Amino acid sequence: MVHLESYRIFLLTAKTGNFTKAAQALHITQPSVSYAIKQLEEHFGAKLFDRLSKGVRLTEEGKALYEYVEQSFSLLGRGEKKLRELVQLDAGELRIGASGPIIKHVLLPHLSKFHAEHPQIRIRLMQIKTSEVTRQLQEEQIDLGLVHLPLEEETLDVTPFIAIQDCFVVGKAYKELAEQPLTVRQLTQIPLLLPTSGSSTRLFVEHWFAERGVYKEPDIELTSTEMIVEFAQQGYGAAFVARQFAQRELAEGSLCELQLTDPIPPRMIGVVTRKNKVLPSASSSFLNLLMKG
Repeated sequence: MVHLESYRIFLLTAKTGNFTKAAQALHITQPSVSYAIKQLEEHFGAKLFDRLSKGVRLTEEGKALYEYVEQSFSLLGRGEKKLRELVQLDAGELRIGASGPIIKHVLLPHLSKFHAEHPQIRIRLMQIKTSEVTRQLQEEQIDLGLVHLPLEEETLDVTPFIAIQDCFVVGKAYKELAEQPLTVRQLTQIPLLLPTSGSSTRLFVEHWFAERGVYKEPDIELTSTEMIVEFAQQGYGAAFVARQFAQRELAEGSLCELQLTDPIPPRMIGVVTRKNKVLPSASSSFLNLLMKG
């Protein structure tokens, strides 16, 4: 078996046309170069160089080998360059998935900072719900995701990231209801605006109602938090949203938070990755930035 270093010596000898010059370029002795070339020639059973009075010259067999060795080292050099770019975050991809509200209110500030620091990294962002985040992680279509917890999946690592507080909010049409605490039963007398069935947020609020012996069909089901907030502002009823996702509307007074006698417990947003899978450099760097806050 021919070692890579022997091919490197062969390549430098062919380029310099001289054993001594090749040795100087490689920082080894001239006898080491001569020995390596001799070993190659014995291995292939062919002379690779004509020995001249002032150096060496490739034979026809040597020229045939040189063409492929040169291409191989050129390709290897490009591979090393690409690897350095990936490690130094001068190239690569960040593949991440999350729901729309998490992207807008949780992920975007961190993503903007990362993009400003590493503009060469291609960002591939998928706006998908928790179940789809799980599937795409398992199928290796994305490298990390942000989801509402709890999430139990043996193939994934789940790291709690940030706490959120859910609440019911109403527009000005129901503003007077925000002036005193409401029981869960009183809450169900108001038209409810909820996320569509099957979403993690919908499952959470349904479980919260069920624990209190209440079942309430939503009056309006919408796929996006932005639409739920908009309908609440227009007076269609009480919307279930994360307080952090409606901060602007609450601050300006277009929405009011309902006070409940039975508080809603906080939830966590977590970061999920595949188990036993080393993250690409870009995703690993972004995850470190994310966890540092």
